[in-house]
Amino acid sequence: MKPKLKKIAKKTLKTFYVFCALLFVFCIYFIFAIIIKEPKIKDRSAENVPRLNPSPNFYTVGNNWLKKSDSGLWEMYVEGDGFERGVAIGKLTKELAEKQETAFVKQIKQIVPSKSYLNFLKYFVAYFNRHLPDNITEEYLEEIYGVSLYASDKFDDMAPKYYRLLNYHAAHDIGHALQDKNMTVGCTSFAAWKEKSENGNLIIGRNFDFYSGDEFAENKIVCFCKPKTGYKFAYITWAGFTGVVSGMNDQGLTVTINAAKSEIPTSAATPISIVAKEILQYSKNINEAFEIAKKRTTFVSESILISSVNDNSAAIIEKTPSKTNLYTEKRDVLICANHYKSDLFKSDFGNNKNIVESSSFYRGIRLEQLVQRNPKMNYLNAAGILRDQKGINDKNIGFTNEKGINELIAHHSVIMEPANELMWVSTQPFQLGKFYCYDLTKVFSESNLVKGNKVIYESDKTIPEDPFLHTKDYIYYLQFVRIKNYIHYCTKSPYDFKVDQSMIDKFVSSNPENYSTYWIIGDYFKKIKDMQKAIFYYNLALTKEVATDKEANKIKELISECKKK
Repeated sequence: MKPKLKKIAKKTLKTFYVFCALLFVFCIYFIFAIIIKEPKIKDRSAENVPRLNPSPNFYTVGNNWLKKSDSGLWEMYVEGDGFERGVAIGKLTKELAEKQETAFVKQIKQIVPSKSYLNFLKYFVAYFNRHLPDNITEEYLEEIYGVSLYASDKFDDMAPKYYRLLNYHAAHDIGHALQDKNMTVGCTSFAAWKEKSENGNLIIGRNFDFYSGDEFAENKIVCFCKPKTGYKFAYITWAGFTGVVSGMNDQGLTVTINAAKSEIPTSAATPISIVAKEILQYSKNINEAFEIAKKRTTFVSESILISSVNDNSAAIIEKTPSKTNLYTEKRDVLICANHYKSDLFKSDFGNNKNIVESSSFYRGIRLEQLVQRNPKMNYLNAAGILRDQKGINDKNIGFTNEKGINELIAHHSVIMEPANELMWVSTQPFQLGKFYCYDLTKVFSESNLVKGNKVIYESDKTIPEDPFLHTKDYIYYLQFVRIKNYIHYCTKSPYDFKVDQSMIDKFVSSNPENYSTYWIIGDYFKKIKDMQKAIFYYNLALTKEVATDKEANKIKELISECKKK
């Protein structure tokens, strides 16, 4: 070998060794960086309390219990410090938690079918959230750790149990910021009081439009919590999740969260559901809630609707990763969609972009119409508002349109009357089933008397199921969902599956006023390279009430692509 070539080879080898050394150092750093230490528990005696199953679908762990109501809802009572509550929740819900995690992982794999990309995301999230424990109080870390002790072994290849559950509490925040499909979580909420309320008391209604597959919403839990410190509270949740998205405490304070437009987060912070939980557990009025919100840094932007009996009013905490503001109005009603309304955010580019591009502003107008149509709010007409599927001025915008208050994707819907500590929770499907009422005062006072067959809801205050369930339109909706899934499957499949015209005609007739009906058909014809039909259906989609500007622009792009081909 010539001296010059030897020199190049030596230099290349040296570079390779340096690269390997740096890679090794990075790997060591990465491994240590993503290690999350488990909380140090001083008293682990809670682990020794056995779970008993005295009757079908009724479980106890000491004073804590879980029961399946004849309403279809699971009802749970827990007490103690963070670790004690976590252990009780983990033992009581371990079978439900496995079902919940299976449904959640299944949905993730449907969204991200690539195994290699899922693997990349796993490590990305691991690194991104490496400082997550630094942003959660010790009480809540211990509670999540207690739950994790009884988590399923089925998903240990993804991550250790404590690590998984900790990250699930940030899933809403990261998914909302990264996916950000113009508010996939398009929640809507409102509060009315004094002159706008039938009895003068505060009444709050909200839809939690979080969809992660039908299976994910099957086992809702109404949890009644008596913590060692702070106030007693109730909230709607699911197994494995200890955060709060909708709830009320025994001081007459309520909390609901609504996602707002966010930038992509750059570092871990406090999950918004943990902030909401801290507010619920440690606040008795709006000012105390605001002070807690101000001292926590969050991943994403969120509106937190707070109502308080002690203030006899409601307010919205508008929170971004850098700003926290309290918004009120000089009237006896407050409406909350997914954009900010205060002067502080009038010139905010992201918020104004959200108002223009998303469905939030439209839903806000529709909600205003419905509230004004009911001059005296009560729990029955509140349910009617939450179930409304029409557009502005009662326009037919089709089933599942994001511009509707009821998009038919809600995990749960809840109505609260905090002065009387009453909370109504919806049942399947979505918010169409009956709403069952719980009296928090009674449930907490009688918690030690509860047995498997004891009814703890107020049967005389049950809200009947939506009449929509007994109409031809509901049958059409079910047909729409069934055919939609089939057409999606044919469109995404690498194989040459055909959808005959008779099925397409049935699909159109099942939901003719929804733009997505025609968009879905257009995608199918584009896939089979029938560009003329694809363009025809895409253009039909644009004649309907498209939910967002982003989607309308996407349909126009697809038309341009078809014309080029």
